[in-house]
Amino acid sequence: MEQVVSGPVPLDSRIREMGPLYERVARSLEQQIRQGALRAGEKLPSIRALCRQRGVSVSTVLQAYVALESGGWIEARTRSGFYVRSRPSLRLPEPDSPSSPGTPVEMGMALLLRELREAARHPLNVPLGAATPPVESMPCKALASILSRVVRTAPVAAHRYTFTPGYEPLRRQIARRSPEYGCNFHPANVVIANGAMEALNLALRAVARAGDAIAVESPVFYGALEAISSLGMRIVEIPTHARRGMDLDELDRAITAHRVRAVCVSGNAQNPLGFVLPDSWKRDLALLAARRGVPVIEDDVYGDLVYGSAGRSTVKGFDTEGLVLYCGSFSKSLGPGLRIGWLEPGRYRADVERLQFTSTVGVATLQQMALAEYLADGSHDRHLRRLRTRFQANVERYSEAVAARFPPGTRMTRPAGGFLLWVQLPGGRLGIDLFGAARERSISIAPGDVFSPGNRFAGCIRLSCGEAWSDRVEAAIQTLGRLCSNLAAA
Repeated sequence: MEQVVSGPVPLDSRIREMGPLYERVARSLEQQIRQGALRAGEKLPSIRALCRQRGVSVSTVLQAYVALESGGWIEARTRSGFYVRSRPSLRLPEPDSPSSPGTPVEMGMALLLRELREAARHPLNVPLGAATPPVESMPCKALASILSRVVRTAPVAAHRYTFTPGYEPLRRQIARRSPEYGCNFHPANVVIANGAMEALNLALRAVARAGDAIAVESPVFYGALEAISSLGMRIVEIPTHARRGMDLDELDRAITAHRVRAVCVSGNAQNPLGFVLPDSWKRDLALLAARRGVPVIEDDVYGDLVYGSAGRSTVKGFDTEGLVLYCGSFSKSLGPGLRIGWLEPGRYRADVERLQFTSTVGVATLQQMALAEYLADGSHDRHLRRLRTRFQANVERYSEAVAARFPPGTRMTRPAGGFLLWVQLPGGRLGIDLFGAARERSISIAPGDVFSPGNRFAGCIRLSCGEAWSDRVEAAIQTLGRLCSNLAAA
């Protein structure tokens, strides 16, 4: 297995001159990390808590943490504390990316997608397949309390239609948050949707027709592929690197070669690769879209889950022509059961509102009222900070387990947001075989086949890391590693 050889430096080789108190504290914590008592992504005790536990001063703990941080054992996260770092010695190489764009194709994996959904929703399966956040990480009680209060205090309003573009106080709350995306939305330009899937469908219908070619990342979320295919549109896959994103030079050539009508992209915590792209890439795509006159449908469903910061840049933030249809959702941060997504469709707003009214009229009023009230009280930002920290810790721990349990030759992404992990298996086209073998053992995973209509990722799987680490999850990953080894050897 190809592994990064550099790693944390043992403290006894670096702190021979340090005083005995913080040396003992640091060595004790290092030993806990080495033995697995403290795992990658876990938060260490606060400085004051460790002072109380060890009976030492603040300055002693600070010196111990500085020594551990400089040695690569832990990392400081702004306004959050100190966390155990993923051990570089267990980081795997990143997956390969396709070398050239594909020709336009249609999606043809209905049966496999049905099996994937059935496995993901089975209550007894270990849920590593569906990209669904666990409900225990969501503010369910707070939302339930607000829903109850809305029904009591405004029963008539809660039961009325709310026509497109949606409940004005909710659209205002979304607009107030838009500077965090590098934008400045007007509430009138925000359209509330029945989840991100409706937002995506509305955007596609507003800019393209049956037979048109839509450029997508490769790999890309299978729901986007299904949406494009269901509308009779063709799919053009553009090579997408696990850290550098979609190849914009290849996109530019594909626009000419295949008469691409629109581009679907995600620049923040992309599903399934998890990358967060720099401002320069997003600006270049906005400029390319303007030069070519091609609309961009920007999927930022995981944007709120970018690690370490509430803010992030978007392609929309660089859009000066109204060509970017920006899609967001609360499904990954507050719960998919709310079914509330939204979009800022730029110059296509009138088309989007007309299309929504003729298909669904609008979105359920009660959920919109409750969500607007929840966002207004300020607790959502605190919740997001906790959620980002939790998911980052989960991804680091899952990554460490995959690196330790899967066979030599395995490759893996290093996500910068969200809770998804993309794993390239050794031995070729093992994704669908591993999916079947895992399902027989009550483990749900997502085979790479469904992330490309051209079947470019048959040797990959996607793992959801939303589930809190447990003995059950650890046993499931160990089983997956053993199954993969057996399949590769067969």
